[in-house]
This record gives sequence, C-alpha cells and structure tokens, in this order.
Amino acid sequence: MQPEEVDEMEHKLAAAPGTPAGQLTKKIDIRSYAMIAGLIILWIIFSVLTDGTFLSARNISNLTVQMSVVSILATGMVLIIVTGNIDLSVGSLVGLVGGVAAALMAWEGWGTVPTLFAVLLLGVIVGGIQGFATVYLNIPSFIVTLGGMMVFKGILIGITKGISIAPMNPSYKVLGDQYVNSLFGLILTIMAIVLLVYFTLKKRGSRKKNGLELEPAGKLAARLILFTGLMVIFYLSMHSYKGYPIPVLIMLGLVLLFSFIAGSTKFGRYIYAIGGNMQAAKYSGIQVKKIVLLVFMLNGLVAAIAGIVLSARLNAGAPSSGNMMELDAIAAAVIGGTSLMGGRGKVVGAILGALIMASLDNGMSLLNMEAFWQYIVKGLILVLAVCFDVMTKNKSA
Repeated sequence: MQPEEVDEMEHKLAAAPGTPAGQLTKKIDIRSYAMIAGLIILWIIFSVLTDGTFLSARNISNLTVQMSVVSILATGMVLIIVTGNIDLSVGSLVGLVGGVAAALMAWEGWGTVPTLFAVLLLGVIVGGIQGFATVYLNIPSFIVTLGGMMVFKGILIGITKGISIAPMNPSYKVLGDQYVNSLFGLILTIMAIVLLVYFTLKKRGSRKKNGLELEPAGKLAARLILFTGLMVIFYLSMHSYKGYPIPVLIMLGLVLLFSFIAGSTKFGRYIYAIGGNMQAAKYSGIQVKKIVLLVFMLNGLVAAIAGIVLSARLNAGAPSSGNMMELDAIAAAVIGGTSLMGGRGKVVGAILGALIMASLDNGMSLLNMEAFWQYIVKGLILVLAVCFDVMTKNKSA
C-alpha cells in the first residue's frame, strides 16, 4: 500500500461517525470551546477587579507582546510533542541566538540582514544536530535536548562573559518594538478574513469530494462569523492604541503557517501518524526518521525566530535571556490540548494556552499579587490540563 492510499484511508476512518477517532475529535472540540469560555470568564474577572484596566487597548497590546515569544516557541513545540518527543533546549537556544546576534552587530559590525541569516541558520543546524542524535543515534530526545540546554547556556555565558551585549542595529530593533500603521493593519485584517473563509470552504469542499461527513452549514457559518468578529474586535483594539505590534504579527504569521503545515499537507499528516503509531507509520511507507529530523530542524528555526524577537525587544543579548521559556512553551502546548503521549495537538490550541498563561501573569501583576502565586496558579492549571488529557485518552481507548 502506498503512503497516499494510507493517508486517504486514515483520513476517512478519523472522520467516520462512531469510530474512536471520530469520538476523540468531538472531545477535542468540546475542550477547545471550554478553554475559550474559561478565557472569557478569566478576562471578565480581571477586568472587574482592575476597574477595566485589564481590557484596555494598551494592556491588551502589552499582553499580546508579552506572550509573543512563548507563543512562537509553542508553534514548533506542538509538532515536536506530537511526534512523541520533547525539546528542553529551546529556551537556551533563544538566549544563544540573541547573544550571537548582539555580538555580531555590536562587536563585529555586521548588518541586520546577514545577522538574521546567520542566526536562523544556526537554529536550523542546532535543531538538525539534536534531531540526528535522537532519530539516528537512538538517544532519547529528553536527554539530547537536556544536554543541549546546558551546552547552549554555557556557550551563551562564554560569549557574553556574563554581561549584556548592546545595542542592536536600529533596523533589527524594529522586529521587537515597533508597530504597523492602521491602514496596513486594516489590509492585513481583511486578508486574514479572506484567507479564513477561503481555506474553510476549500477544506469543506475537499471533505465533500472525498465523501466525508460535513459540518452543518449553520454551525460553519456561525464559526466563521465568530472568528471574523474576533478579528475585527482585535483590529479595533490595536488600532485604538498604536496598531499591530510587529512581534504579534510574526507570531500570527507562524501560527497560520504551522497550522497549514499540520492540517493541510502530507508532511503534517505524517507527523500525526508517527505520533499516533510509529510502527504503523513505518509499515505504511512513511520515512519516520526523515520526518522527525525535519521537525527538529523546523523547531530550531522557530526557536531562532523567537530569539530574534526577544533580543530585538530587549535591544540586547543577555545571559539570562530565554530562562525557563522551554517550560512555558511546553505548558502552553499541553494546556492547549497537545498530548504528551504524542499523536494529538493543535498549534492554535497552544496559542490559546499561551494566552491563558499570559493573561494570568498580566492580571495578577495588575492586582499586585506576589510572584509566587503566579507560579502556583500556572502549575495547578498545567497539572489539571494533563489530568484531563489522561482521562480523555483512557476513555477513548
């Protein structure tokens, strides 16, 4: 049987009514809606307790910028976890990329473009090395990336000598602390709405062509109206402050790209097949090692982008940059519905998880709550998310 035939067969089975896979999809949707409802309730509570400050345009803008780096990391982390692996090194890689970029510009006089090319290539190479060690040398990804975390942190301290390197080039800083004007933001919003409608209808047409179960037209229309309304509200909120922050646009661009890769490409289907049942994936002709290696390389590239955004926002490469961000990215993915057992997860869900965590941080900070409460609350939410994941997995077995 050819991989294309296997893809079609798995796709039909996953969507068939009454199958375990079909039941699981419904549970995931219920969880997603519950998370959205919980986020709305959380925002209402913080808005009331802060006399409206939490939902002010300025605070929403700051909130989205604060979550952008972790959200970028989470887009790559979802694919890593879906394959049944983990990457504990991305936080240290974020710091290393920022330190290398700062050293190249502040000490060596490099321009912005060659610096960006160099650090992006660094991310891909690092991801490739760790992926090679995992899939070809059969070293568990936990050990490989835990070692990478310590190695990258050591290299960063060696490069920076324990001090921050600054300043960055003005054109580099644009990626971290600038905003696009309202007209360009409006154009981007309209384009996003058009793409949402186009790809939604295209996916529906594809399912109809293959004889798969279709979502009711009323439900589809309601979902499109809901997301269109949210985009318009977000644009108006950003427009009333300074416009779209560039880090947020980078984050949203990566979310759209990786959501497309995961949900609409053969490469994405192979990733989920590997995480769901690696042996079955091998027998169906999928080149498992090659796919997992590419996922690690993509994750390294994403970590490099996050490092660029963070260092541009800080206008420096600091030895403490990226600390604990790998755990925040993993937490965002898990809270967003990604299963640590592999085979299940959505990029959009991880962004929602990152938004929940950022909202908790932001809201509790506005209430002047002590920092230890933030760790306690986020830790409890993470544990509850994993418990829900395990119970869902057991019921579907």
